[in-house]
Amino acid sequence: MRFIVAQVEGGTAVYVADGDGAVNVSSVDATLGSDLATIISRGPDGLAAAAQAAAKGPAVPVESLTPALPLEAPGKVICLGLNYADHAKEGGHEVPDYPSLFMRGMTSLIPAGAPMVRPACSERLDYEVELMVIVGKRGRHIQEAEALSHVFGYTVFNDGSVRDFQRKTAQWTPGKNFDATGPVGPVVVTADELPPGADGLHVESRLNGQVMQSATTSDMLFKVAPTLTLLSEFCTLEPGDMIAMGTPEGVGHARTPPVWMGPGDVIEVEVEGIGVCRSPIVAE
Repeated sequence: MRFIVAQVEGGTAVYVADGDGAVNVSSVDATLGSDLATIISRGPDGLAAAAQAAAKGPAVPVESLTPALPLEAPGKVICLGLNYADHAKEGGHEVPDYPSLFMRGMTSLIPAGAPMVRPACSERLDYEVELMVIVGKRGRHIQEAEALSHVFGYTVFNDGSVRDFQRKTAQWTPGKNFDATGPVGPVVVTADELPPGADGLHVESRLNGQVMQSATTSDMLFKVAPTLTLLSEFCTLEPGDMIAMGTPEGVGHARTPPVWMGPGDVIEVEVEGIGVCRSPIVAE
């Protein structure tokens, strides 16, 4: 199934998308909730209820929706760095045998379509196309053979990075947590609709229509199943946690001269089989 959480009068609602149309399943069945948290927590029963509601409600054009975040309050947002060998090299890093990991706070996240904000204190706002995993089942010490059963679905993420602040310390937290720099969505695709582990999907970023990054999730050093195993060694993964799987080569800071995003620019990041996350850039 393909889900979009969108703004409605008085809040948000869950839509099930099919082609160019989408049905507000929250209005058909209020027990489904206003974002994906309830559907995820109900497991297969939640998906079945959403499918039944989608068959009953009227469809509206997908293009008429104003996206909201898929989850209003995810438990954890864990991000992988240097998960593509060529990206590690372009940044002057060794290819890692353990991923760089950092967390993102909620104030850094925005829905697809909302403006990314270039902060007043820096002009070095960069783009990063990423596959994002949404966890569907709780687990600790997850075995790799069982890891993909813990995935609810996948979406698109732009890990907008303020590079000079990222490089101020060995920890990347400052550069990865500026307000309104991390667009998510708009579409969440359930795991059964994609290849196992979302492997072999083309990922691409386009700045003002020019292709900047182009790769495939097959190039990831740490794929989805081993990543879930690795993360669950040190923390319990819970339904609604989101995991950003890293970006390929072609980012702006590694170019000569560097390419930064500024007011008036439009960045699109796309993952094959899921969709496009498009964001205009504005100044703070």
